[in-house]
Amino acid sequence: MTASRDAERDAIKAAMDRLLNGTPAVSTGALSVLQLAAEAGVKRWVLTHKHPDLKAEFERRRTASNGIPAAFQNLQAHVTDLEDTCRRLRADKTELTERVQVYAQVIHELTAELSRLRGKPASSGNVVQLQAVSGRSPE
Repeated sequence: MTASRDAERDAIKAAMDRLLNGTPAVSTGALSVLQLAAEAGVKRWVLTHKHPDLKAEFERRRTASNGIPAAFQNLQAHVTDLEDTCRRLRADKTELTERVQVYAQVIHELTAELSRLRGKPASSGNVVQLQAVSGRSPE
């Protein structure tokens, strides 16, 4: 009986190491008690009732690793950097979009003012044909 208990404990410890290192052999790799039991090849109740100390150790180690296997922590850091970059780029895009709208309004108002000063009605279309400018001032 002690041999099977020791075998279970060894299997659970090995499974714990595989999961926390990001190298699962038979489970999904999720850092959960259910997946730890699956990885160790034991039923969940065996882990939670017969070996609660190992369950507690797994939960402590999982918390210490922020719930991310060691093999994936560098990827998580990269994802965090990319999310920050994406957030910054979205803010920049929003600012530039607003600026373009302001510039479009200013261009429209300046075009209307120029037409009024020249004594011509403002163009009703989006395209205004500009006259070629020579080295002299407008009349």
